[in-house]
Amino acid sequence: MSLITSFVDRLINGPSSGAAIQLPEVNSQQLEEAQSRPIEPTTGQPLAPSAQPGYYPGFHTLDQQRFWDEATRTLVLNRVEQVPPIRFFSPEEASLMEAIVNRLLPQDDRQEAYRIPIVPQIDKKLYENVIPGYRYEDMPPEQEAFRLGLEGIEAIAAHLCGRSFVDLGPADQDRVLLALHDGRPPAGELIWKRLPVTHFWVQILSDCCEAYYAHPYAWDEIGFGGPSYPRGYYRLQNGEPEPWESEEKRYAWAPPPSCLSDRDEGVGRREISYMPGQAGTH
Repeated sequence: MSLITSFVDRLINGPSSGAAIQLPEVNSQQLEEAQSRPIEPTTGQPLAPSAQPGYYPGFHTLDQQRFWDEATRTLVLNRVEQVPPIRFFSPEEASLMEAIVNRLLPQDDRQEAYRIPIVPQIDKKLYENVIPGYRYEDMPPEQEAFRLGLEGIEAIAAHLCGRSFVDLGPADQDRVLLALHDGRPPAGELIWKRLPVTHFWVQILSDCCEAYYAHPYAWDEIGFGGPSYPRGYYRLQNGEPEPWESEEKRYAWAPPPSCLSDRDEGVGRREISYMPGQAGTH
């Protein structure tokens, strides 16, 4: 039984050890959306999208805005209220970027109104040509790198599946992106000679994470209390939350059964090494 078939069986019939769960009929789009969401492991059912996923229910960083100075408050609120227009990417490139980002950093666990606009922030950075101040010697400038990278992803999608990336289902899109992660693109050889695939993979993934975790909705998700200026932090030891922060409240979840990104593999299939004492809590 395939992962998808197993998932559908659990979705319709419930876990093997329990009674069947009667669900209403769903269309193919609803089923695809359900297959993309995290799973409640004891029932096998997809978790419903929420306004605030994460382990800190009811915590809202923006409640602390009265403690920020005006410049900080304006900057943070603009990330919620002023979504940048698309100016660097063409309409076709923007659609492709949205499809890619939706697989790199899915937000299927978020209600539509609370999804974080990642592509507009990447587009803004590229349009304004904001650069980090360094570049690998074998990498082209970031604007050129993104355009080449999108061409390369389309070449891989056409080679593996015979269609554009945006027309593929989630599993096939993950196959295309896995080729980048592994550093083994099966198509677009001339493109990847100009653009080192592993460097591009790290760049696009880093840009997605930077845009996501700069947003206050992501701060709510991870329990981050927001900018420390001018108030500062009080509790600097033992990882204790500040008085205005919230205690962690964990719940069980599992990745969708078709998901490839829960495998702990280094970029380019290199062995992953961690710094001493380095560990994630979320």
